[in-house]
Amino acid sequence: MQRILVIDDDIELCELVAEYLEPDGYQVEAVHDGEAGLDRALSGEHALAVLDYMLPSMNGFEVLRQIRVRSRLPIVMLTARGDDINRIIGLQMGADDYLPKPFNPLELVARISAVLRRTQTEPEAKQETAITVLGDIEIDKRTRTVRRGGEIVELTVVEYSLLVKLLSAPGRIVEREELVREVLHRNLSPFDRSIDTHVSNLRKKLGHQVNGVERIKTVRGIGYIYASPEDLKGE
Repeated sequence: MQRILVIDDDIELCELVAEYLEPDGYQVEAVHDGEAGLDRALSGEHALAVLDYMLPSMNGFEVLRQIRVRSRLPIVMLTARGDDINRIIGLQMGADDYLPKPFNPLELVARISAVLRRTQTEPEAKQETAITVLGDIEIDKRTRTVRRGGEIVELTVVEYSLLVKLLSAPGRIVEREELVREVLHRNLSPFDRSIDTHVSNLRKKLGHQVNGVERIKTVRGIGYIYASPEDLKGE
């Protein structure tokens, strides 16, 4: 049974979330302030945390920041509806997904399930395909480790899945709809810019250019292209 940590000072909401998650086989622990939530999130006892950004004692962004310094725990942020700035900040700080309040509890269950599917280690890879190398990037799928120029790069669950997807088609357009469907495990909605924020975060961590070539190019209105092997040679 996977344990879900809910960090929110709304006790009734926490109880409602538990009512919907527990029938799906999750065990829910609720904490109602930021400091206690941080302590429990770093305990290593949970598969995922649901984190509100408005909390007593320590706000959700600071909780998220401190978690990301020490843990890859998947996190779904809760934000006020229409609060795009806080949503973007949360994603930039390393949240794996977000959901605006008020929300349908069934959608939260679906978001949690989608994030957890991304955290599952891929089936044992064949030796010849376990490691992917493209330019200065190396991905070891057995350990979900990413290196740039030999140095480990810390990526969130979403960023890792996004990079794997982009590197599966170097030099070719990967449409935003496909990225949202296969990386975020949901359908693309007209105003959902989450995948664009994750791409921006990935660029910052990997470097915008390599050998003078743009690493991840935006094809406006369509999707993204990761540089081809020929371009990365710098010839």
